Amino acid sequence: MIKEGDAAPKFSLQADDGTTVTLDSLAGKNVVLFFYPKDNTSG
Repeated sequence: MIKEGDAAPKFSLQADDGTTVTLDSLAGKNVVLFFYPKDNTSG
């Protein structure tokens, strides 16, 4: 499990505009990554 202060693992994901964002493309920038685990679900 990742803990506060740990380095983020490498990732790639699709942005809302359809582009692919990678951790490497964000190097040197402040980033907030937020998940909505129950978004669009019945839970």
